Amino acid sequence: MQTRYTTNPTDFKQYDTDRIRREFLIESLFQPDAFALVYSQYDRMIVGGVMPVEGPQTLPTYDELKADFFLQRRELGIINIGGDGTVTVDGQSFELAKKDCLYVGLGSKEVVFASQQANQPAKFALLSTPAHRNCPTARLTSAEASPSDLGAQETANQRTIYKYIHADGLESCQLVMGLTTLKPGSIWNTMPPHVHDRRMEAYIYFDLADNQRVFHLMGHPQETRHLLVANEQAILSPPWSIHAGAGTSHYSFIWAMAGENYTFTDMDFVPLAEVR
Repeated sequence: MQTRYTTNPTDFKQYDTDRIRREFLIESLFQPDAFALVYSQYDRMIVGGVMPVEGPQTLPTYDELKADFFLQRRELGIINIGGDGTVTVDGQSFELAKKDCLYVGLGSKEVVFASQQANQPAKFALLSTPAHRNCPTARLTSAEASPSDLGAQETANQRTIYKYIHADGLESCQLVMGLTTLKPGSIWNTMPPHVHDRRMEAYIYFDLADNQRVFHLMGHPQETRHLLVANEQAILSPPWSIHAGAGTSHYSFIWAMAGENYTFTDMDFVPLAEVR
């Protein structure tokens, strides 16, 4: 597990491209039969992935957590972005097709990930936050996530939003999680941009062709920077930063938040005229 530290927005102004990528971009999430995890000190969120190929993979604990098992003091959100797979939590199995979500509650001791076909492995995106109470482990399929269509062709942001873990969906302690899929011909996400000083956010981009990229915008609204992000890479977004992007093609992305509150709509929008 790799640790990433917090950044002062004033210091961020001096970062060059390499430094921004080292601090905020997670380049490799899905490695065969291995967990790739980043421990962010922004609200103690862990972002990562696992891709079982040769056999099931059991979630280990890590010295950084100083815990007897991974979810001793944590909760976990899982979204599959690959082939069909199975997650078994303390002996109970849940099948996850692409874009299905599983919430795993505080105190779950054994979490095992498996693919149904080795030649089409599941790719489980993992997002975990500290928790102080137990919520039921439960699955929500993409069809059950009340997908809502937003945006317009004229603004190149036609998209479908799937909300999985939130106040009116799968119950959690503090984790809020879902995904957005852009329609063909649409490229913009989260524009006009917003910040939420009360919580951080992570993005995992996927379903982007290998020869395409997303220009991810971040930074203070009056001091923006950008990162070029490839398929199945992730971004850590500090509470003071905008998080928006435009792709060279359409794509999807998982979003997850944690922090002061549990309100999906808690966003401070920034008028485009004020963005620099």
